[in-house]
Formats: sequence, C-alpha cells, structure tokens
Amino acid sequence: MNRKEAILEAALRLLTKNGVHATPMSAIAKEAGTGMGTIYNYFPNKDMLINALYVTIKNQEKTIFVAFNDQESLRTQFEEYYVKTIQFFIEKPEYYKFIEQLQASPIITIESKEKGIRAISFVLELIEIGKKRRVIKNIETEELMQFIGGTVISYLRLYFQEDRKEKPSLTNQLKMVWDGLKG
Repeated sequence: MNRKEAILEAALRLLTKNGVHATPMSAIAKEAGTGMGTIYNYFPNKDMLINALYVTIKNQEKTIFVAFNDQESLRTQFEEYYVKTIQFFIEKPEYYKFIEQLQASPIITIESKEKGIRAISFVLELIEIGKKRRVIKNIETEELMQFIGGTVISYLRLYFQEDRKEKPSLTNQLKMVWDGLKG
C-alpha cells in the first residue's frame, strides 16, 4: 500500500468513527503514520481528501456491476444489482458509514458526484431501458435513483443496528423496492 492509500484508509477509519467535523487532518496524518507535509502533498485540504475518498469508494462500487444483458429480464438484472450493492456495503461497513454521513453533504463536489454517477452508469442504463419498455415507472431517472439509494441506506441502517436481534429480510426489501419501481 502506498502513502496515498494509507492516508485514505486512515481517513476512512477516523471519519467513520469520529465524524467529519471531529476529525482533524493532524489525526489522519498520525493514524496514517505520516507527517502533515506528506498529507498536504496529496490533499491540499480535508474537503479534497474527503472527495478523493468518496470517488475511491464509488470506483470500487463500480466493479460489482455488469453490463446490460438483453437475455435476462430487467427485474432479474435490477435484483442482481440491488443485492450486490447491499452485499458490497455489508462487506465494507466503513464505506456505508462514510457514504451515509456524506450523502447530502455540500463537501462532496459536483465533479465528485458526477464521477459517482458514472460509476453506476449500468444502473442508469437499466432504468432507462426499463422505462422505454414500460417495465419501470416513467418518472425522472434522478428521482428513481434517489428512491433506490434511499432504500439501500435505510436497509443498511436497519441491518447495522447493534441492538437488533435478527437481520432484516433482504428478500422482503427487494420485493418492496421492485414493487415501487415497476410500471
């Protein structure tokens, strides 16, 4: 692991543990085992570090998607996407905590958000095809994505509740989300 990766990993640990505002750059440098000068060589300020971390997570999230397959139903492909997304964040709970904390934050720049959107271009394509085929509601794609993203965050919030005795049903969640999307 190079220094930049070490800094991003240290930032992820501290930002998800302490929160964005309670995590100074000096703490990140210490956690990464590097000096302040080194950290500022890679990231001129904390906002840029946070955006780099956001884009890194989105680029990793992109690896779980496959291209649209005309041989499979839209529902099957959506279900695969949805389950893989949930599994991705369950396997990487710090990613979930980071994204949840910053999903509506003004810290994430338009450029970073655009990179995040490109990372999920498969899903956008799937929705557009579904709308054209009248399988998915003819609602603005941005609104549909907001709905889907909200259900992912809500499911994960419930999943990660420490006082919960059993995990929520992903099957039930998937059925409710699909019922909300289908035309």
